[in-house]
Amino acid sequence: MSDVLSPGEVKLRDGRSVDFANLDIAATAPCLRVVADAVADLLPYYGSVHRGAGALSQRCTREYELARESVADALGHGPGETVIFTRNTTDAFNLLARALPADTTVVTFDAEHHANLLPWRDTARLAAPRTPDEAVAALEEHLRSTRGRSVLVSVTAASNVTGEVFPVGRLAEVAHRHGARIAVDAAQLAPHAPGALAGLGADYVAFSGHKLYAPFGAGVLAGRSDWLEAAEPYLAGGGASAHVADDGAVRWASGPARHEAGTPNLLGAVALATALRALREREHGDREQALVRRLRAGLAALPHAEELRLFPADAERVGIVSFALLDRDPGAFADELGRDHGIGVRTGLFCAHPLTRRLLAEAAARKGAAAAPAQAIRASIGIGTTLEHIDRLLAALR
Repeated sequence: MSDVLSPGEVKLRDGRSVDFANLDIAATAPCLRVVADAVADLLPYYGSVHRGAGALSQRCTREYELARESVADALGHGPGETVIFTRNTTDAFNLLARALPADTTVVTFDAEHHANLLPWRDTARLAAPRTPDEAVAALEEHLRSTRGRSVLVSVTAASNVTGEVFPVGRLAEVAHRHGARIAVDAAQLAPHAPGALAGLGADYVAFSGHKLYAPFGAGVLAGRSDWLEAAEPYLAGGGASAHVADDGAVRWASGPARHEAGTPNLLGAVALATALRALREREHGDREQALVRRLRAGLAALPHAEELRLFPADAERVGIVSFALLDRDPGAFADELGRDHGIGVRTGLFCAHPLTRRLLAEAAARKGAAAAPAQAIRASIGIGTTLEHIDRLLAALR
């Protein structure tokens, strides 16, 4: 039995049926079977969280807070740190942006997902680095000019376009040496290397359940409590308010409740925590890396395809490979992959428009193409991906 829920076979345009090759896992991962089971087990007891006196409410409150503790344990968090359940990574960064002290400057690289480009008000964008060492050096140089200011460095842990892993630990050391804090977009790292989350050295970590094989609408913002405790609630409403006076004066709740107004997503929180535990208990990195190497080698042998990358070819990466297709319309070809080969991939600029456009232009120039394609194709590997899926994609490309 597969570890993930899968549609099994899909029918092709010619009437044949094949095992569906889901190579769009970086966008939204399928549901782990253990996650679906945990949600199904809880559903008969579903009730209100935090404010009910009955048995259902007490059980659901306990499950919700146990999920929070489980995430904190996975991140290695202790006193002075908090876990807030959000909708997804984008929601988490918007919450953090609202909580920043006045006059805080946010430093990012021009290689980020829009979730980490668009929420910030006062932003310094550094050029997308060409090596991990260059990323560290560029941040060091920039932070020398920000002494005495409130600064948050916010970076991706693994690119959703190239799969390349950024040197977050070293970037955190640089940030802290200059008195800055660091937030990490771990949306793509968490599904592939959940054990690495506790060693990032980050002040804040954000990730999404739907990338983590737990597609039930929950995400996480976790990190230092002080800025979050001092900020106005992200959402005003029940649960965030500890007391509302007759004259309208409000005393806001403390702790995670301050930013979790309304009825919380109990099933999403339990699903996310269950997935995180399950992924930490299994080891699939070697298998995944073997599939990545197979895909990259196959792409390198094709004259009309060019892999997109920032770093040198041997840089550490997770199971994401994007490429330019220089002799076909990427959208039409992706549709053909689905209809004629039973393969699901992603096309577009992957919510990282500046980076992907730059890499497409560079790929076209390396191949001597007259113009860069308007979109890239992304194949992403995860639990459930097989060698046959990779070979089927390469055969279709050939």
